[in-house]
Amino acid sequence: MKKYKHSSEHSTKGKKAKIKKRIATVMVVNMLSMAVLPAAVFGASIPVASATTTNTDTAATTAKVPSPDTLNLNVRSAVLIEPTTGEVLLSINADEAYAPASMTKMMTEYIVADKVKKGELSWDTEVTVQKNAASSVGSRIYLAEGDTHSVEELYIAMAVGSANDATVALAEYVAGSEQEFVKMMNEEAKRMGLTKTHFINSTGLDRADMPEEFRPEEDRETLMSAMDAAILAKYIITDHPDFANYTAIPSYKFRETDADPMVNWNWMLEANKGVTNFKQFAYEGLDGLKTGHTKSAGNCFAGTAERDGMRLISVVMGAETNASRFTETKKVLDYGFENFEVKQVVAAKSAVPGVETAPVVKGKETEAPVVTEQAVNFLVPKGTENPTPTFETSFEGEGLTAPVEAGAKAGTITYTYKIEGMASEQVQTVNLVTSEPVDKAGWFSLMFRAIGDFFGDMFDSIKNLF
Repeated sequence: MKKYKHSSEHSTKGKKAKIKKRIATVMVVNMLSMAVLPAAVFGASIPVASATTTNTDTAATTAKVPSPDTLNLNVRSAVLIEPTTGEVLLSINADEAYAPASMTKMMTEYIVADKVKKGELSWDTEVTVQKNAASSVGSRIYLAEGDTHSVEELYIAMAVGSANDATVALAEYVAGSEQEFVKMMNEEAKRMGLTKTHFINSTGLDRADMPEEFRPEEDRETLMSAMDAAILAKYIITDHPDFANYTAIPSYKFRETDADPMVNWNWMLEANKGVTNFKQFAYEGLDGLKTGHTKSAGNCFAGTAERDGMRLISVVMGAETNASRFTETKKVLDYGFENFEVKQVVAAKSAVPGVETAPVVKGKETEAPVVTEQAVNFLVPKGTENPTPTFETSFEGEGLTAPVEAGAKAGTITYTYKIEGMASEQVQTVNLVTSEPVDKAGWFSLMFRAIGDFFGDMFDSIKNLF
């Protein structure tokens, strides 16, 4: 595979090839009068130099972003990411592992939703509550052993009311036991790259709060970093874009006989803007994801909101009170929405300066015009004009082989963009595809092209001798 940045790579001739060409010089001197024939008659391909140009009328300007230190967050750890680019906008102790409390349930939610998506489980499936689930403490909906409820009812109880008993009931139904389900959770964490995460149960309860006969043998606790929680949230949003059908439910009556509905622990839901008790916390565009609280974890919240086509994911861990986890989250999200935006830096079907064509073998034309298959978007500071990412192209082998259809993949182009002051780079790779077809050349044309290339090489050798 050949890779290019802003200039073409040319192979050098070996010593043996140079000697052969010098031997052929005697023959060629008698043909100098035919010097124009290789290109004009035989149709030899003449390389065309390409150059990268800069439009001085559209010079890039990058807006300045204030330091997140100015937010004065009162939390143990925090992180803010934009999920489509993976850009980390704010990071405070984000890689330190702490007790996540009920944010653990995000992994249970992901696995159950994934089973439904794959057809291995149905929302209508009836689940019979077992002893472990019925014995759960903390936030719960008071399930009794032997009760039956649908997967969807239990899922809503988990997502809205953070019900530990509903969560365990789902875990046991999916895997046969909660500890078998925990194995699935840890396998998924490894697949997702959650390097600071370890689960011991499906709920986030401390080990001491689990029913004694159902505790794991290992003497460990569930741990997760804020960064891992944000990555997990990214997987939920990306793989299950209908997540808000459940996480954004403000209240839900689990049984007809219940005196009151369960109320979503997420006070920041936009739907709460008209609710007296919560309207001070309601946040525009916020539709998820999961709160958490235990004595060891403090108050945690993984939140996500979308405004003007841009979604952000925030995580705060170890806030002092239920309310402060939301006021601190507001600071984090405001920082993102007020200072950043997702901007298209390369349009789909765009020609790339300096890489306008790809080589074609055995075609009527020796090159085919290429364009980007998809648009390229990067997160940039608000006010940035004409962001200019660097790029590197890669073409497979010696080129496309005719016949070539329009839309054929010729190679790839990888764009890299870095925001000043940010530790990470944004990287996006898209295909370079042909914008026009190239027919296969006839054998007669190919023969004369080969002859032309042969004589062209010899004349180049003669020129180099002098």
